[in-house]
Amino acid sequence: MQQWDQLWIDVNIATMDPQRTNSYGAIENGAIAVKDGKIAWVGERINLPCFDALSTPIYKGHDHWITPGLIDAHTHLVFAGNRANEFEQRLNGASYEDIARQGGGIISTVKACRHADEAELFELGRQRLNALAREGVTTVEIKSGYGLNLDTELKLLRVARELGKHHHIDVQTTFLGAHAIPPEFNTILDGANQYVEHVVNDMLPAIIDAELADAVDVFCENIAFDLKQTEQVLIAAKLAGLNIKLHAEQLSNLGGSKMAAKLGAKSVDHIEYIDEAGVKALSENDTCAVLLPGAFYFLRETQTPPIDLLRKHNVPMVVASDFNPGSSPICSTLLMLNLACTLFRLTPEEALKGMTFNAAKALGIEHSVGSIEIGKQADFCLWGIKTPAELAYGYGVNPCQQVVKSGQIIAMGK
Repeated sequence: MQQWDQLWIDVNIATMDPQRTNSYGAIENGAIAVKDGKIAWVGERINLPCFDALSTPIYKGHDHWITPGLIDAHTHLVFAGNRANEFEQRLNGASYEDIARQGGGIISTVKACRHADEAELFELGRQRLNALAREGVTTVEIKSGYGLNLDTELKLLRVARELGKHHHIDVQTTFLGAHAIPPEFNTILDGANQYVEHVVNDMLPAIIDAELADAVDVFCENIAFDLKQTEQVLIAAKLAGLNIKLHAEQLSNLGGSKMAAKLGAKSVDHIEYIDEAGVKALSENDTCAVLLPGAFYFLRETQTPPIDLLRKHNVPMVVASDFNPGSSPICSTLLMLNLACTLFRLTPEEALKGMTFNAAKALGIEHSVGSIEIGKQADFCLWGIKTPAELAYGYGVNPCQQVVKSGQIIAMGK
């Protein structure tokens, strides 16, 4: 007789298990058993093994759907201030690049973060994590990049780590010191290259010593860092044993995606301007393509990522919020599912896979989360829906009824 800690019955399950070939990896009229925070059994209820019903808490799903906990694999969640004034400037005709070159954009948030203390940043981050949790998020990636000096980058990453310790959402941290060229380096000769040397020789070792980063990212773009500078940072990170990823091909095609994929990057993100050679490189190196429809929407971009090419070459597509104060101040994963379908023409199943299994893959944690499989962490959500497509279909009324994290119910809808 099985001894389980909890059992969910009377549910339909979108397992998102890549080994299941049916749509959503679905199990209708299913059941999920949990033991020691992990999934101990999943399948059709009719096949449920004998278990100790007297000592096992049983939860009924009323024929609703369970999915894996959602994973937001690209955020800049720890920051101070806002850039509503720049939003207004863009509506009056200024471009994202124009604002950045005038000292706005990333640099304006850098100033706010340098002045903010850790308590303020923690409270802001906690509120944002709470918003994501209400929409079924159980894992989130948080990037630094709004410090651009050692002290502030360490501060941002410390806050991100502390959020992971004190919140039920798991936090993966990414060092994005090469996000922009800080003002103090813009005024000196060869400032960009000198700053990259500082990132590689001073900032990265200190962050590694403090064990504050799981991965390293770079913004490879005409208004940020070129291919050579980007490669220098990524190689240093890889040699240090960290995962690497890249902001690439958002505003132009510099070939960053192809370069990063060949270095073994877990993901390249944005990629509106990637070409077929770049897509092939992703496919050949098992690199994920992270799609960020919130930034596309908010910046009113017109060039969409090449979804057909990504499908053609079987590149794993991830959907993430890119939550940040400048280009995607939208703290909602459910809205991202909708935008991925309406703006990028993903199917609802592709979008959900992009926020579950593929998102876990982009973070290098697909062996423990991202799908409902025996042995994986018991992270899942119960939704008041009749079909998984409803998660991407509508927006405004949150259908999340229950969030389970490592087997514990940590949030319930009204």
